[in-house]
Amino acid sequence: MQDASLIIDQMGRQVEVPAAPQRIISLVPSQTELLHDLGLGDRVVGITKFCVHPAHWLKEKNIIGGTKKFRFDVIDDLRPDLIIGNKEENYKEGIEELATKYPVWMSDIFDFDDALTMIQEISGICNKEEEGRKLTAAIRKGLSTIGRLDLGKTLYLIWRKPYMAAGADTFIHKVLDMAGFQNCAPGPRYPEVTEQELMRLNPSQVLLSSEPYPFKAKHITEIKALLPDTEVRLVDGEIFSWYGSRLLKLPAYLESLQEQK
Repeated sequence: MQDASLIIDQMGRQVEVPAAPQRIISLVPSQTELLHDLGLGDRVVGITKFCVHPAHWLKEKNIIGGTKKFRFDVIDDLRPDLIIGNKEENYKEGIEELATKYPVWMSDIFDFDDALTMIQEISGICNKEEEGRKLTAAIRKGLSTIGRLDLGKTLYLIWRKPYMAAGADTFIHKVLDMAGFQNCAPGPRYPEVTEQELMRLNPSQVLLSSEPYPFKAKHITEIKALLPDTEVRLVDGEIFSWYGSRLLKLPAYLESLQEQK
């Protein structure tokens, strides 16, 4: 590969990336939005079916499948010179196969520092250093304004049948903690929660995420039947779990949740 640099990604992998990648594929919705906001629309050639922001890209860009099932034939036709993925959101076997043919840069996000580093590194790889600096500075400024309140014992559900919660060692946990929600998930990562365990935990509030499971108003009644004295709210899962440029929206959203208490 001519005019390439050897870069270490957030998983510690060595990736040989061209000096100015021109045919980029994003395998992660939040990072797709970031590429758009960095002004890279003319260089992004492929995205997943879950990359819903910006909405018009779903019509304008090639869809390479989902985050956990890639269409390798479409990817091969696109001839990417950079693929951007994420350890948690993508599947290991697919990433390993792509990496035998193309430069695959992987993020690995657990906290806000990881997210900001990801933004800076992708900006640098794509020759958008100044845009990246401005974006991370704006995000840091916004995060510094968030005051931590005591919002009580909270369970954040991401899935139904079975119920699954966002536990420790997740980016969602960091967002909950920043606002003052006391995460009471029964384990790290994404533990299953039975109805009996839900009642045993007896949180003061349950937050129902809009993604990956699309909780709706009808599910509030379902939870209230088990926990009649618990406050149950629908929340924007993108705000809680997207770690790219959507972080700009986080301070105002968390403030709105705090004000509802």
